[in-house]
Amino acid sequence: MVQCVARPILISPSVLPADFSRLGEEVAALEQAGVDLIQWDVMDGQFVPNLTFGPDVIASARSHTSVPFEAHLMVLNPDELAHRYVEAGCSRLIVHVEACMHLHRTLAHINDLGATAAVALNPATPASAIEHVLDLVDLVLVMTVNPGFGGQKYIATMEPKIREVRAMIEDSGRGDDIHLEVDGGIGPGTIAGAAAAGANVLIAGTALYRHPDGLAAAVSELRALATSAVG
Repeated sequence: MVQCVARPILISPSVLPADFSRLGEEVAALEQAGVDLIQWDVMDGQFVPNLTFGPDVIASARSHTSVPFEAHLMVLNPDELAHRYVEAGCSRLIVHVEACMHLHRTLAHINDLGATAAVALNPATPASAIEHVLDLVDLVLVMTVNPGFGGQKYIATMEPKIREVRAMIEDSGRGDDIHLEVDGGIGPGTIAGAAAAGANVLIAGTALYRHPDGLAAAVSELRALATSAVG
């Protein structure tokens, strides 16, 4: 097994807890708070039991910040929708193994659109499902909740899978090129475990927006806790 090296910790908000009536101001505030990227949780009411952001909504917020956007496509038809989210200003599209009949083709299609492709695993999906597409992605997302709603409890038993995926990335020879992201229940009490297991991109929603001292303090606290965990 290839030795894992520490990577810079990146903190990204999920904007699900934001005020949808003022998303431009919200993303500007997130940039001021020091986030590294912004994730848009795109839900279609079919793959997951919720509806969220269409491409026009994301496009309307794009000019309000210079922070990169990524779209987490929790949808059944990512191939049909991908170009709309690239046009809306998302530089990375994340698709789910469970939603793609031909995963290799879907990831290649995203790359052909000029975005970077990424792949997500639901909690019950084994790490082996992404082993043969690592040449096509720049990020793997391990879900630590079942997708569809914010504010869920972190599933700590996913940490061995995070370690497994990190080892797969290192063994692929692309350890310097592929980020490992974790999403679901990330907060002050859970972020260290996820980072110690090998994640370097941490998605937080509720923990950011409910911090008593505001967004900047929340971002700083989460970054410090994760950085300390990887030593």
